[in-house]
Amino acid sequence: MKRFFDLIASLIFLVLLLPIFILVAIAVLIFLGSPILLRQTRPGRHCKPFVCYKFRTMSNAVDSQGSLLPDADRLTSFGKILRATSLDETPQLFNVLAGEMSLVGPRPLLMEYLPLYTPEQLRRHEVTPGITGWAQVNGRNAISWEQKFALDIWYVDNRSFFLDLKILALTALRIISLRNISQPGIATVSRFTGASDKREPYV
Repeated sequence: MKRFFDLIASLIFLVLLLPIFILVAIAVLIFLGSPILLRQTRPGRHCKPFVCYKFRTMSNAVDSQGSLLPDADRLTSFGKILRATSLDETPQLFNVLAGEMSLVGPRPLLMEYLPLYTPEQLRRHEVTPGITGWAQVNGRNAISWEQKFALDIWYVDNRSFFLDLKILALTALRIISLRNISQPGIATVSRFTGASDKREPYV
């Protein structure tokens, strides 16, 4: 039922959001240039890699040595608006259509985080990653990594169709309120460097 709902709902969202997609794509091209989409390899269900799509929110500005500047220096005002409204995540509806993502589930993070999880935290990959999730409606980027992962595991253990509907409704409210977009003093989100109680590496 979840997969059927994802297919129907993502198709409806894509049709409804098509004019916004076009406007955002044009705006990204004007303010940030090409490419319009950011493509990153992320771990999916059972840690299987897939290419995740997002609208770009950062410039490609580099320092005198040719290295990318910190996120805070590359995140544009336009990019902040995309992140605050979650419009940068909307291309992931195509990932949902492909079955690589779900509308609701733990967020797909970086591949390099996999060896840093505890065995319990790694359980977040027992389900298909989502565009939004239980952690996103319970603090988003304003809570710690450990809190996020605990919320992700709670979702894995308690997931249901009605919980997904609740999360989607709460997501809409959180977007309207523009709350918990980033951590205090951090332009985007701090990097996960490993849990203090890490016991076994991912293999």
